[in-house]
Amino acid sequence: MKYEITDGTLTFGARCILSHVQFAIRGTEKIALVGPNGAGKTTLLRVIAGELSLDADDRRQGPGIVTDRDLTIGMLHQHSFADVSRTVEEELEQHAPVGDGSAFDRERFWYEKEYDTLFTGFGFEKKDKKRKLSEFSGGEQTKIALISLLLDHPDLLLLDEPTNHLDRQGREWFYDQLFHHRGGVLVASHDRELLAQV
Repeated sequence: MKYEITDGTLTFGARCILSHVQFAIRGTEKIALVGPNGAGKTTLLRVIAGELSLDADDRRQGPGIVTDRDLTIGMLHQHSFADVSRTVEEELEQHAPVGDGSAFDRERFWYEKEYDTLFTGFGFEKKDKKRKLSEFSGGEQTKIALISLLLDHPDLLLLDEPTNHLDRQGREWFYDQLFHHRGGVLVASHDRELLAQV
């Protein structure tokens, strides 16, 4: 897997947010994006996620963004759920593989097992799956959004301050999940422990 930005520039009105940025991530690299608030970290993540487009630039040779194949990219958003009247189970079922209807469908079995492992690993009880998303705090919703992203196994995982709402146990569990993630990870964070562990 390769994702590369060459000479990337992005402006909002008269304000230049990104100026001739060079960026690359390959394979299963884990990269930290650090800098003061307002430096453009979230903007860069949104460009990589495909939510924002680079400006046309006379200096740049080529398209600006190059990948070696179609990539799946998952990004943790601050407001992750459009419909909080759904239950956790209904939300996470959207990501489940569609089996052949057999009770012994292997892919489905491993999905359910991983789903349970992640869900309880982040401190939830299995019965919480039946609760509506609106019944959870903002921090708990962030955890559920992280579970959803991890279940998708994207080629590239983009995280903006992912540990803000996690307690000590949740952080340690999350560090381990990121460390073993099978794709690339780009994380914007001030959490020094996360950066050191992952």
